[in-house]
Amino acid sequence: MSTQEAVIRPLQVGDLCCSPLLQAELQPSEALVLAAALKALADPARLRLLSLIRSADGGRATTGALADQLGLTQPTVTHHLGALFEAGFLERERNGRQTWYWVNTDGVQAIRQLLDPVPASRLLTVRTKGE
Repeated sequence: MSTQEAVIRPLQVGDLCCSPLLQAELQPSEALVLAAALKALADPARLRLLSLIRSADGGRATTGALADQLGLTQPTVTHHLGALFEAGFLERERNGRQTWYWVNTDGVQAIRQLLDPVPASRLLTVRTKGE
């Protein structure tokens, strides 16, 4: 490919950051992207992976380290990481034989906005009994 050719990538959930579900009409292409993103998140192992990566030292983790922490095989973890990457929730970088993953904050923010489109500055603190 020449340097003049444009690289086209599929629309990802992070691209939808300004279209909250409850504040504007959702376009068909946006609905497809959001449905795929929610499907990618609808797995306990994938949710744990996001949590483990986010809380890892430096916010980055390798496939092998994640497999050890989850108690799953490396191919299974690689499959889940690929789904999260394709949905726009992770970024990755290959370094030799290892692949490092970190959370794509744009993708996470888009889901946060989808689920709670109220600006953070307007949120109320909820107290539980005994506080």
